[in-house]
Amino acid sequence: WLRDSALTLYALLNSGYRKEAEDWRQWLLRAVAGSPDQLQIMYGIAGERWLPEFEVPWLAGYEGSSPVRIGNDASGQMQIDVYGELIETLHAARDAELQPQEEAWRLQKVLLDHLETAWRLPDRGIWEVRGAPRSFTHSRMMAWVAFDRAITSTERYGLEGPVAKWRQVRQQVHGDICTNGFDANKNSFVQYYGGNTLDASLLLMPQLGFLSVDDPRIVGTIDAVERELLQGGLVKRYSTGETDDGVGGGEGAFLACSFWLADAYVLTGREQDARNLFNSLLGIRNDLGLLAEEYDIVSGRLLGNFPQAFSHIGLINTAHNLVTAGGPAQQRAEKTAPSKSYKVSPVA
Repeated sequence: WLRDSALTLYALLNSGYRKEAEDWRQWLLRAVAGSPDQLQIMYGIAGERWLPEFEVPWLAGYEGSSPVRIGNDASGQMQIDVYGELIETLHAARDAELQPQEEAWRLQKVLLDHLETAWRLPDRGIWEVRGAPRSFTHSRMMAWVAFDRAITSTERYGLEGPVAKWRQVRQQVHGDICTNGFDANKNSFVQYYGGNTLDASLLLMPQLGFLSVDDPRIVGTIDAVERELLQGGLVKRYSTGETDDGVGGGEGAFLACSFWLADAYVLTGREQDARNLFNSLLGIRNDLGLLAEEYDIVSGRLLGNFPQAFSHIGLINTAHNLVTAGGPAQQRAEKTAPSKSYKVSPVA
């Protein structure tokens, strides 16, 4: 999954695994080579692109969890956020002074050329919904990240590119999100344009530098997530009753999102709340110290893919945020804080 790439890189770098971080970047560069409009959200371990999904109706599934599926149909979805995730990863590698790779910058410029128009398209979003495509706020935010990191690279490292055009698009995307992705009645950013449902992925806004951590819209979004998505002290990624994800049924608390809330607490000065939430998450690990994708508060059971890399990446990064002055979330927020080179869009 490309969207795990930046968080994976930060986890490796802050844990001292520079060689593994370089290997990870190299794998990404090999896997995504090709036309930018054919960028996939996921690849096989060997870089395979064909990852078909099919059901196995003769299997009942674990404790009756049907249908049993092999593969993942989402591999063919359009998800705009992966462009930002990939460019954020390559930018972070450059900031960490990993071995320079000329092809990395060439790839970024090609992706940005495509994204100049593609960022406006509805997509399936970070959660790979099987319902109707929408203009997801998180997807648009990651498009903003793509242009912002490219501009920063030219300013910081002297790399060449159409900076004036990128600045113009960055401003357009920022204004578009603040106008269409913010609900003044909730005082919160929302899952998609025209809706009023929440999405835990919006907790990433402050550490991505979209707005400063003390902006009332960021504080309001964190408050709204606490009101509407907290379940037994842990965070659901969205309300399944309000989001047409094409899957149906309910789900447990999503553990990666719970770590994101802890990170947001750290950034906004609520360190004790962050520690309390982190300790709660440590308390639901199994006897091997591992986590699944989700946790069911009612039954007290881990649910979904196990062990889940996304959950453990969140655990590692949040641990660094709590024990290190200027952990990964703070590093990202400070390096990418809204600069004086563009106007931060006001409340619409």
